[in-house]
This record gives sequence, C-alpha cells and structure tokens, in this order.
Amino acid sequence: MKQKNLIFPAFVIIIALIMVFPSCAKKKISSYPSTTITAEEEAQRKAAEEARQRELERQKAIEEETLREERLKQASLSKEIEKERILTERSMFENEDVHFEFDSVTLSPAAQEILRKKAQWLKEYPTSYVTIEGHCDSRGTNEYNLALGDRRAHSSKMFLVDLGIDESRLQTISYGEERPLDPQENEQAWARNRRAHFVINK
Repeated sequence: MKQKNLIFPAFVIIIALIMVFPSCAKKKISSYPSTTITAEEEAQRKAAEEARQRELERQKAIEEETLREERLKQASLSKEIEKERILTERSMFENEDVHFEFDSVTLSPAAQEILRKKAQWLKEYPTSYVTIEGHCDSRGTNEYNLALGDRRAHSSKMFLVDLGIDESRLQTISYGEERPLDPQENEQAWARNRRAHFVINK
C-alpha cells in the first residue's frame, strides 16, 4: 500500500516534466528571428542598390568631365605657350641684324654666329621664305651703296646656303642708304645702318 502511494506521485511528476519540456522547446525555437525576406523588403533593397549605383555613375561622370575639362585647359595653355614661343623666335629672327664694317661685305665671327642661329630657325620652319635686305650708311654715292647693299645681302644669303638652306627660300634686295635705322650722321649711327636685315615672307 505504501509502495502504491509512492508510485502515484512519481507518475504525476513524470507527466508534468513531459509536458514542460516540449513547451520549453517550442518557446526556444520560436525565439529565433525569421530569416524570410518579404517581397517589399526585397524591392526596397533593390531600389537602394540601384540608387547607390546611379550615384556612383553620376560621380564617375562628374570626375570624367572634370578630367576632360582639365585636359582641354592644359591643351589650350600648351597651345598658347607654343604660339608665344613661335612669335618670340620669329621676332628675334627678324630683329637681329647682321652688321658689317665700313665698305665691307665680309662676315665677322659675330655675324656668322647670328646667321647660324637663323639657319637653325629656317630648318625648324622649312616652309618659311625670307627676304634679305642689304643696307649701307650714308657715305658714298647712291649707286655705289645700292651695289654694296646687294653684295651684303648676297654674302649673307650664300652663308645660309652653305649651312644647308635651300637657295630658293632666300631672296635678296638692296636699299643702299635709303632706309637707315638711325638718321644721325656719326660713327654710331653709321655702324647701325651697315647691315643685312631679314624679313620673313611667310
């Protein structure tokens, strides 16, 4: 009888435990968050990704446009610098005269150095043609000075030809004493006027 009384409570405890454990298990399983993505969430994710991609493409386009503008600016600047360089060299070519001693057509070492620089310029710009003007000071007759100016221009021309410049690119003319740089009548003015002057035709 005593044994029967002990079995019943034990049976009740076992039944109670069986009922509690499934309940705990269910609670534990239900406590995990759901990993299922709804159609609305997927649409939002996709829209956010597309917006991010559009922003990246917009930024890339801005960067490419900035880079293109910078390249154009640099190209324009380089072109301006090159244009300025050409104009400076052209001006130096035309404004640096070859000078002669009184009644002479001989090219001094300084005159030869100037002509070498002119030859270099002519080689750099092979489509350019030049007129070499011969000039004299005011002493002597007009006829003599015209002839002397012609010989000075020709002397300069042949030196350039010897340096490899095509003779067809060079023409000469003499102005004698008609176009003085300095109209004064003194040694300094006469020295300035005895010259070969160079004019670029094209």
